[in-house]
Amino acid sequence: MGMSIAPTHEIVNWISIKPNRDRYIRILDTTLRDGEQMPGIDLKPEYKLKVALALEDLGVDSIEAGFPITSRGEFEAVKMIAREISSSEVIALARANKTDIDRVIEADADAVHTFIATSDIHIKYKLRMTREQVIERAVEAVEYAKSHGLIVEFSAEDATRSDREFLVRVFQAVVDAGADRIDIADTVGVAYPIFMFDLVSYIKRNVRGNYILSVHCHDDFGMSVANSITAVEAGADQVHATILGVGERAGNASLEEVSTALAFLLGYRVGIKFQKIYSVAKLVAEYFGIEIPLNKAIVGRNAFAHESGIHVHGVISNPLTYEPIDPSLIGVERKIVLGKHSGRHAVIYVLKSLGIEPRDEIVDKVLAIVKDLGDQGIKIDTDKIIEIIRSVVGGGNVSLQNSGNRG
Repeated sequence: MGMSIAPTHEIVNWISIKPNRDRYIRILDTTLRDGEQMPGIDLKPEYKLKVALALEDLGVDSIEAGFPITSRGEFEAVKMIAREISSSEVIALARANKTDIDRVIEADADAVHTFIATSDIHIKYKLRMTREQVIERAVEAVEYAKSHGLIVEFSAEDATRSDREFLVRVFQAVVDAGADRIDIADTVGVAYPIFMFDLVSYIKRNVRGNYILSVHCHDDFGMSVANSITAVEAGADQVHATILGVGERAGNASLEEVSTALAFLLGYRVGIKFQKIYSVAKLVAEYFGIEIPLNKAIVGRNAFAHESGIHVHGVISNPLTYEPIDPSLIGVERKIVLGKHSGRHAVIYVLKSLGIEPRDEIVDKVLAIVKDLGDQGIKIDTDKIIEIIRSVVGGGNVSLQNSGNRG
């Protein structure tokens, strides 16, 4: 049973940190590339375009539209997105070779995201190259893309398992060759916050030039968001993320979590229009054929729902007692849920919402029934609570007048 509470737009600065409003953090969304590499997911070009348009409306800085070399449909999707998107950068993936980059050029993307692995395990067993050959290939790719007028982002694949001195050599070489952005890819999600802070700091100290430093974090150990935030604190200028954290294996850093944490916890500026986050998350969930977990941070149905009597009492008095931010800021509503953990304040609130005087005997009877049903494992949904109240009040005209719905 969910009941909405009138929003409050007060934001309490409860963390004693210095705001970082002078620093802007770019968001590169890779839902349509790395996200679509989620096993079993293949989007039609027209669906990819609809998601891209939603991402543009959301305010992401870059949309990684796909990997054009992989198929005709993928190429057409990237080309279609490049044609229709105007306010966000359209970037496409390419391995560090001319054939892949040519397909990005033919697709009319604004930028290319080119990559090559830099860890010894990849160099030896996948690439079968020497370190010097890796640097040579990376530089050739960057120079070729720049000569065709593309913005270039270079990723060191498996950077977090790479030798740091060699990683610096690769990054310095591509920056000298004209790369606009360099990216630390935690390809198999083995980084952890202290490690990521140290690595980003090391790269910032040792790679000279004018470039944007980006991070691309995977969630294999559940730390992609924490690693992304920590990277920004260490000096990274851009974060790769996906809606709902979709992606290969355990997925990528979640855009809704990263962007809200950057803005509301740390005070950085981002281009995201937060009130649109929930609607974009629902769209991606629909096209990917997945359910948004109930306890998913920021956009999960329970993210701003309250049942515990102590919590409900606090939230009714002042929502910020048990919520870090006002849910209306991200386009959702909080809910008061009735169940066996509920207390009198929740029942009083629900009765008032229905226009029923919350007399003590009514409150006590409704609460007793709710707790009894909860102990039996019976879900107290909207229909059930109306049925309970009708049985107690004895009226047939009880209707839900103020039942905010988050889906």
